Amino acid sequence: MIYKVYYQETKKRNPQRETTQSLYLEADTEVAARVLVEDNTEFNIEFIEPLEGNFLDYEQKNPEYQLTEFNK
Repeated sequence: MIYKVYYQETKKRNPQRETTQSLYLEADTEVAARVLVEDNTEFNIEFIEPLEGNFLDYEQKNPEYQLTEFNK
């Protein structure tokens, strides 16, 4: 399944909506998606949203849509 992960680049500041960024990744579960991001980045994860059906189709039309892959 594809997940959209909303995050802040650092855990040192309080989250601000204006600086929230996102990435897309493929994982078996939401928990696995969180572990992938936490193990490979210093990001402060705000929310993980599963994408499927029309929601996934909409996101894939965004020119910035790109699956993030981490080296295991």
